[in-house]
Amino acid sequence: MTIGHTAMAQTLAPRAYVITPKSANAITFSWTFFDGGLDFNGTIPITGATGTYSVPVVSYYHSFGFFGRSANATAFLPYGVGTFQGNVLGTQRQVYRSGLLDLTLRFSVNLMGGPAMATPQFMKWKQKTLLGASLTVVAPTGQYDPTHLINWGINRWALKPELGYSRRWGNWVLDGYGGVWFYTTNNAFFSVPNPQPQTQSPIGSFEGHLSYDFNKLHCWASLDGNFWFGGTTSLGGIVNNVTRQTSSRIGGTFSFPLKKHQSLKVSYSDGAYVRFGGNYQSVSVAWQYSWVGWPKFHEW
Repeated sequence: MTIGHTAMAQTLAPRAYVITPKSANAITFSWTFFDGGLDFNGTIPITGATGTYSVPVVSYYHSFGFFGRSANATAFLPYGVGTFQGNVLGTQRQVYRSGLLDLTLRFSVNLMGGPAMATPQFMKWKQKTLLGASLTVVAPTGQYDPTHLINWGINRWALKPELGYSRRWGNWVLDGYGGVWFYTTNNAFFSVPNPQPQTQSPIGSFEGHLSYDFNKLHCWASLDGNFWFGGTTSLGGIVNNVTRQTSSRIGGTFSFPLKKHQSLKVSYSDGAYVRFGGNYQSVSVAWQYSWVGWPKFHEW
């Protein structure tokens, strides 16, 4: 079981396709706490599995023009710390894990409604309908040991092409995304007596957000939800149909400014339906420092 994959699938990201002016930058430090269960659906002899862990993440965002369209790139570096327990063949066991999760890179470009703009133009621009596309790449850089069932890293590459839609009506913003996760082979997945190659079929994912701007307070709040399906795994060439996932989460996000260049975002989500894998409650807090051009550290 790769906890990094579980955290990645359960992410909710409102306003992911809303554009910024050229040369906009942001450094974000976030901390997310997960608490809940792991449903292996009889695939391994473990019952009553639960986990409590936290994932701090540092990320960097930069926007730029791409063939006249607004575009941006973001890099995420997460770290995980937590404990996991369960009943293994009648014996209660507990393990502690601490280490890096996989490095994640995301490139996004606007296809309609969002030309690349300098700050003076952007200040006069009003969003209507935006259509964008993105590609997320997860590199197998996280902590992984093929002799452990619980790992932070996924020990394989993962790619997610996605289309995103954003529409504003006054203070209201509606976002919708649809994408597919593709995976390469994990050549050393945990198995007894020896690790074996594991493959996984693509996972389709949909995500939706409805948010509202509080203009006078320069903050916003959103209702968030997602749904993903697929991901049947094969171990040593043998397909295991009970590993097919059909799951969804629902939650909320609130973002508000602290100073001119600083903001704080708080979010909560919980599993609405989980057929296989992790079913966690999560609470996240993220501090962000943003600027255009060179950072204005004197304005902290």
